Amino acid sequence: MSRESFDVVILGTGPAGLQAAIHAARKKVAVLVLGRQPQSSLYKAHVENFCCLGKIAGGDLLGAGREQAQKFGAQMWDEDVLEVTSGGEGFVIRTESGREVAAKSLVLAMGISRNKLGVPGEKKLLGKGVSYCVDCDAGFYRGTKVAVVGEGSAAFSGALTMLMVASEVHLIYDQASVEPTLAGQVEAGGIFVHSGRKVKAILGEKLVEGLELDNGEILEVEGVFIELGAKGAVALAGTLGVMMDPESMQYIAVDKKQATNLPGVYACGDITGPPWQVAKAVGEGCVAGLEAAAYAKDRRG
Repeated sequence: MSRESFDVVILGTGPAGLQAAIHAARKKVAVLVLGRQPQSSLYKAHVENFCCLGKIAGGDLLGAGREQAQKFGAQMWDEDVLEVTSGGEGFVIRTESGREVAAKSLVLAMGISRNKLGVPGEKKLLGKGVSYCVDCDAGFYRGTKVAVVGEGSAAFSGALTMLMVASEVHLIYDQASVEPTLAGQVEAGGIFVHSGRKVKAILGEKLVEGLELDNGEILEVEGVFIELGAKGAVALAGTLGVMMDPESMQYIAVDKKQATNLPGVYACGDITGPPWQVAKAVGEGCVAGLEAAAYAKDRRG
């Protein structure tokens, strides 16, 4: 499969990512935005404290931003990112459909995951068999039976990762929302798939001992990976070597130019920490987009 090249690739379709795309594209560089807009925390919310606008539905605001970015030349691919690596003079991004993209600079605007199952045992057994990051914790479950929960690309790719580590892998989801290529890999991989099912409870006293599904079935597992949506900041940034906030290890550390510790990589929006406000996301996206475009232009040769 051929690899497409862009000057700036933006991960995330929320207000930070879209604003970065608008400003980068206006600088006449090739811009690609990756992600599924309904995954943005703003998509189903309403905004009434953003300067110069009255109350507006989040989905409408994002839709307008998407149109603006496209008007200035940015391309939009409605798919998630599975992997980002450094390669040659820039970065290589692999998407859930199997496509590969080369970029001179990156803008990380994936937001943060606020999604939890909200089932009995989840909070109590966090760190004792319950994890929210396959890429971070897979090695602790070598040779064990595990379950991955989620209907998006993070869960499906996570199940494939665990297949190389664990002795038995279960994937549990209600309705899948992934590209056919990724779904096909899971179907052919020897993973026990429980489609149309939800987790009722996570079982165990001091450590995870199993899962109860909504049909009453009990799965005997030692690890439960809750991966709801797309891959998050910790998973993607960690593989690149991007520095996280040392106090929380949840947010990406940036300077006043939204630059990370890695040259050519910028971050903006919720992924850089609170407050969780559209105004902050848009302001940081503006700076990140301009800086990423300037960096890419410098490396055109």
